[in-house]
Amino acid sequence: MNRLPSVMIVGTALLAGCVTINIYFPAAAAEKAADRIIDEVWQLKKDSQTPAEGKQP
Repeated sequence: MNRLPSVMIVGTALLAGCVTINIYFPAAAAEKAADRIIDEVWQLKKDSQTPAEGKQP
């Protein structure tokens, strides 16, 4: 009856497979960062569309 070591290995592997790691990101901080990035992109877009001051075509 040499099955005990293999049963223990399988049992340990199954137990380890059931372990999950949950990482929670703060939603408010992520939303603020996204808003800031969007604002920066819109600002860059506005700056590229306006003609330079003092120059006339």
